[in-house]
Amino acid sequence: MENNELIIGRNPVMEALKSEREIDILYIAAEDGKFKGILGVIAAKARESGIPVKTVDNKKLDTMAEGMSHQGVIATAAQTKYLELDELLAIKKENPIFIACAGIEDPHNLGAIIRTAEAAGVTGIIIPKRRNVSVNATVMKTSAGAAAILPVCRVGNLASALDTLKENGVWIYGADMEGESAYKTSLTGSICFVIGAEGDGLPALIRKKCDVLISLPMKGQINSLNASVAAGIIMFEAVRQRGK
Repeated sequence: MENNELIIGRNPVMEALKSEREIDILYIAAEDGKFKGILGVIAAKARESGIPVKTVDNKKLDTMAEGMSHQGVIATAAQTKYLELDELLAIKKENPIFIACAGIEDPHNLGAIIRTAEAAGVTGIIIPKRRNVSVNATVMKTSAGAAAILPVCRVGNLASALDTLKENGVWIYGADMEGESAYKTSLTGSICFVIGAEGDGLPALIRKKCDVLISLPMKGQINSLNASVAAGIIMFEAVRQRGK
């Protein structure tokens, strides 16, 4: 049984997984730290599909289900219609800016990135189907509605998508601590910023696909920023450079 973006119960969740429906996160109850019976099968299938699995207690599921019988498992599904990559590239805009997310699992971070991107005049967001949060209710809320305005493209293979962007004249800039300063790098022209996962940064393959690695100079004792904060600073540095 479904309630808004929630898919509640063992059979509905399993059917959604089999149909390859775009699922954001799987919430599942564990006994003694283990998934038993059909719940173990559901968790394994979700992980095979690259869907984040969050272990919670039944009290959390009771709250989410609002009285419905959840049987120890609830999934959240995407809430938006995604563009195909060719549709995103077809948007006519001089010197477009794209944002590609590589492993953003926190919906608050994705929502904040989308909100800032819309404010900065970004052409569109690219997210992978696996190991990245989709546009769910939390993303919608955190983005202050920007997720319903800014085009979002969801791709099966982010590395291939970056290759396609390159073939269309887009330069790929990866946010990486070892990169050159964003303030000393030209961020004009057709570009795509790639933002890595919270804590893990850019996956090795995605890092290799980048034409340029850029960073933000750290002056304090903390040597990293929240993904959405870093993305926002980089976006508006590009806006600043283009406004000269």
